[in-house]
Amino acid sequence: MSNRTFTMIKPDATRKGDTGAILNHIVKAGFTVKAMKWTKLTAEQAGLFYEIHKERPFYGELVEFMSSGPIVAAILEKENAVADFRKLIGATNPAQAEEGTIRKLYAASVGENAVHGSDSDENAAIEGDFFFSKLERF
Repeated sequence: MSNRTFTMIKPDATRKGDTGAILNHIVKAGFTVKAMKWTKLTAEQAGLFYEIHKERPFYGELVEFMSSGPIVAAILEKENAVADFRKLIGATNPAQAEEGTIRKLYAASVGENAVHGSDSDENAAIEGDFFFSKLERF
């Protein structure tokens, strides 16, 4: 089991100015930032990142949304990182997310749900590798 996970603060949250507040929740929950960057995905990059969803009906809308503005990508470290981070961010649908979770506090809808969190150790490694070289990690 890895002690690292990957997250992105999505364009809806960066647009609303919630980046600092979300990062504060993450740090207060005991995560250490091991790599972080502010960037903007092209449609091609967003398509590659979300390629696993290519056959799903929401894929085009997801790619368009994720390339609509800046994001903050980060690798986080904590014991039991993937599971603990998934709990911290809450359900994909903010209406179903537990009180106090990041999505309950900052997400507007299923489509604009403020943050991405890796769903497995394997995907955390793949997603972190998508954004960060070995030289950008601490």
